[in-house]
Amino acid sequence: MTIADKQLQYREIMTKAVCGKGRKFSTVTHTVTPPHHPTSILGAWIINHQYEAVRSGDGIEVIGTYDINIWYSYSKNSQTDVAKESVHYVEHVNLSYVDPKHRPSTEEVSADVLQEPNCIEANISSNGANVVVRVEREFAVELVAETKVCVAVLPGGCGDLDGKDMEFSLGDSDYEDLDPDLLDDEL
Repeated sequence: MTIADKQLQYREIMTKAVCGKGRKFSTVTHTVTPPHHPTSILGAWIINHQYEAVRSGDGIEVIGTYDINIWYSYSKNSQTDVAKESVHYVEHVNLSYVDPKHRPSTEEVSADVLQEPNCIEANISSNGANVVVRVEREFAVELVAETKVCVAVLPGGCGDLDGKDMEFSLGDSDYEDLDPDLLDDEL
C-alpha cells in the first residue's frame, strides 16, 4: 500500500527538540607568577574544572573556572615549589544552526566538554619571573526548545497498518526511465 493510495492529512505538532548546536576548540595563554623566580618547569597541570552554560546573543556562553598548578624549581634547581592560580573564563560558542520556529521562552542550553582544559606548554617568560602556560579546551553546546514540526496523519490511525509495509512517495520519480544495466558497479 502506498501513501498515494490514501489521502494524507497533515498536522503541526509542538515538540521539544534540539533547535541549535555548536562546537568550539580554543587555545588560550595564561601567565602565572610564582613566589620565587623559576629556574625550570617540572610539571604543569589543570584541576578543579567547573562550568555552566548560558544563552547569549547568537550563541551560548560557557562560563567556568579551573586551577593551574605549576611545579617548578628555583634557587639554581636546588629547591622546588608549586605555584597555584585560579582562572575564570567565558567562552562564546556560536550556534551553527538555529531553528527559526522555536519558542524562545522555552529555551534550555547545555554544554559538554569534548576536551577538558589541558596544559600543552609551560615556559619561563623572558623576564624570568613568570610562567607562560598554553591551555587547550573544547566544548559542544546545544539549544533545546519547543518547536513546530509537520507530520503526516493517516486517516483511521495506525490500526490500518497491521504490520503492512508502507511505501512513501511524493509523486512520479525521475528515475523510473533509467536503465539499471548502465549503472557503474565500481562506486
